[in-house]
Amino acid sequence: MATMDQNSNSVLQGIARHVNCLSEENRNTRKRALEGIRKDTIGRKPPLEQAEIRVIFSEIIKPLLKCFSDPVEKCRQLAVLTVKEFLQAIPEPQESLPYIAPILVQRLGQQDIVETSEELRLDLIGLLLDIVEFSGKKMAAYLDDCIKILTKTIIDPFPDVRKESCKCAAKLAKAIPEYFQMMSESLIKPLLMTITHQHSRVRVIVIETIGDVILYGNGKSVDTVVSHLAQRLFDQSPAVRKAVIKVVGTWLLDLPDRYSFHHKLIPLLLTGITDEQPDIQELADTLWYDTGLKYEKENEEELKDKIDFEKEAPQHYPPNVERPNFGCRTLMMRHFSKILPGLMRDVLDWVVETRIKSASLLYTLLINSEDYVTQHLEPLLTGMYRASVDEEKSVVMDMKKSAVLVGYFVSPDIWSKLVFKAVKTTQSFGCVMVLGGVIKGSERAALQPYLDSVCDVILSPDVCHTIQVQMHMELLSCVEGILTVVQEDTGPVSQKLFNLLLTILAQAQNQETADKVYQLLDELCKVQTLESRVQLFSCHTQPLLLSFTETFEMWNLHSVERQIFDTLIIEAGPVIGDLLDDIIPVMVANLNPEKDPEVRLKFFSLLSKLVMNATTTIDSQKKFGDFGAIVVKDMIIPNCVWSAGRTAGAIRTTAVSCMWALLQSGLLAPEKLAPVVEDLLTQIITAMDDTNKSTRLIACRVMTRVFELSGPSLELDRLHNMYPELLKRLDDSDDEIRITVAKTWLGYLGSFAGRYDAGLYKAHVEAIYKGLLVHLDDPDTRIQKAILGKQCDVLNSLSRLSYT
Repeated sequence: MATMDQNSNSVLQGIARHVNCLSEENRNTRKRALEGIRKDTIGRKPPLEQAEIRVIFSEIIKPLLKCFSDPVEKCRQLAVLTVKEFLQAIPEPQESLPYIAPILVQRLGQQDIVETSEELRLDLIGLLLDIVEFSGKKMAAYLDDCIKILTKTIIDPFPDVRKESCKCAAKLAKAIPEYFQMMSESLIKPLLMTITHQHSRVRVIVIETIGDVILYGNGKSVDTVVSHLAQRLFDQSPAVRKAVIKVVGTWLLDLPDRYSFHHKLIPLLLTGITDEQPDIQELADTLWYDTGLKYEKENEEELKDKIDFEKEAPQHYPPNVERPNFGCRTLMMRHFSKILPGLMRDVLDWVVETRIKSASLLYTLLINSEDYVTQHLEPLLTGMYRASVDEEKSVVMDMKKSAVLVGYFVSPDIWSKLVFKAVKTTQSFGCVMVLGGVIKGSERAALQPYLDSVCDVILSPDVCHTIQVQMHMELLSCVEGILTVVQEDTGPVSQKLFNLLLTILAQAQNQETADKVYQLLDELCKVQTLESRVQLFSCHTQPLLLSFTETFEMWNLHSVERQIFDTLIIEAGPVIGDLLDDIIPVMVANLNPEKDPEVRLKFFSLLSKLVMNATTTIDSQKKFGDFGAIVVKDMIIPNCVWSAGRTAGAIRTTAVSCMWALLQSGLLAPEKLAPVVEDLLTQIITAMDDTNKSTRLIACRVMTRVFELSGPSLELDRLHNMYPELLKRLDDSDDEIRITVAKTWLGYLGSFAGRYDAGLYKAHVEAIYKGLLVHLDDPDTRIQKAILGKQCDVLNSLSRLSYT
């Protein structure tokens, strides 16, 4: 002992001059003194004993600490380093805290920064960290000083100082939790000021520190920090998000007051389950699983009956989804009512990222709540309707997934009342989207009794009579859901599904929609075990046609029923050959001259398409000939009557064109045409003098064909009354019409064959010759050849007629 004291005194005597030099004005002198003290004490060879160093340090601590305020940065640095090394070398360094603590507060804990050097502030906070580590419980007496320092250094401009300060705060909280909890709230504000620091590493350590400060401090601060932690879940750095999940999960497992904050912490943890990073997803899922197990164990007495008699996993449960444990489901059941309102507000937030996170969280909440969601169905669905029309695709997709879960966990007799009402009231595709989702999630046997009601809702004109593409796609999603869930049991509603598909096809605005309709028509065939789409139309076309019975006379251009009729007739193909009794009256009514011109043009266009493909449409069963006279008399002839206006002229052109197509198709046999040929000729002769060139040209072709079909059966007087009009057309202003009417002359003259008395009708023959011979000198050589040529020799035909 005496030897140890002797060594200590010897060292103290050796450094006495250095200690005295610490108060010199010359900076270099002070610097050399500090270096000398360090060299002759801590750096001494061989090293001094701990007890010797303790004695020496107790003698020189005050002058060393005084150097913490030295105006020269290098001197301050050497002083801090020397003190730190002394504290690491002595057995009970906390004995010096009464001297060190005030100095640290003076350098770091003032309102304004006293220590101007960033590196020295880092060294000083590192010194404090060492003190906290080796002092342990004895730091309780200096807690106030530490808090003063940390509240300033946690918001220090230097990032490394902030990180060391956070480490120090966490160590302090763990060292003296029973004392720390009384002052922990003082650190929350500076920590929250630092949580948005631009460096991700700083943000990570701040979050971890908040976790420890609250875990070992005052749990009431959770209310203050929870919103800030929620914002960090949007952080671009995965490490930051992972830190949040880890902290929240730890609180849910170990925070003394965690039961008071379950409803605030659970959404944060579950948000991690849908994070884009797999490791974060796994961490969140594990922590949530452990939370459920611990809750179940802690409340074993209360939950004993439910645990012992827990229901088996539902048979109708979402595929590829692991069912949460009983504790997780119980926690969600008890806090769902507190979580849902805020979540549904966030799903509709103006910030896109918030909506995305909230929408994905909703799915996880529903997985954990299961059928308990029934009690909160109305506010849940109301929010989902609005979120389903979001511009962000991921939000919409999550709403669809959540809607499917509602179908799994809620009985159709409950959701149908709410969803049907919403669809009828709003006619929003968001409501229809939710309906499609719950249909896909519903159980087959449970859904079947409600199929009629579902189909009535989506087939309502207010819902399905629209050109909105998104509405079309959601309606098709509903049909797809029904076909997928109910499958071959769709028979009772197959007609309604067929009607809806045709309604959408008639109004489709793009090819994608049309392709989806065709796909679902084929699916409808399969579930009904029909071999082809033709069989499907054969079963369902007539009922759909009959549904138009009360309305077809009132159709206008924009009537959806008219569009459906048009689409149905085209798509049904050969099926309509057996349904002419139902189709023809609709077309007759809508080709009435009193109808809007636009409507008549549409129906003439439809009729032309049918005639051009007669063998695979209207004449597939060889029955159209029986309706030929009706088509000519009630559809075509009335629309050939002249009236003023461009629109009326367009209709006359269309009507005459349709007549030409009908004659060309071969559908009208002479005997079928005979009852209406007189009326037809009257209107066609008038059309040959129409102001519209196209009308005159086509009328000439029609007249040619009529002569070929019915000419020999026409009365001679009737034929003689026509040639003035034919001669008049040879003087037409359009050369194409003049050439065409030359062929008409051949048909005309052919109508007299075998029954012409040249002597009796000499005057007519002379008049015809006189009118034709003029054109032998026509400026257009084509007209000359038409009147007297090899291919179209009208005069030769006339001469043969004259000498019969």
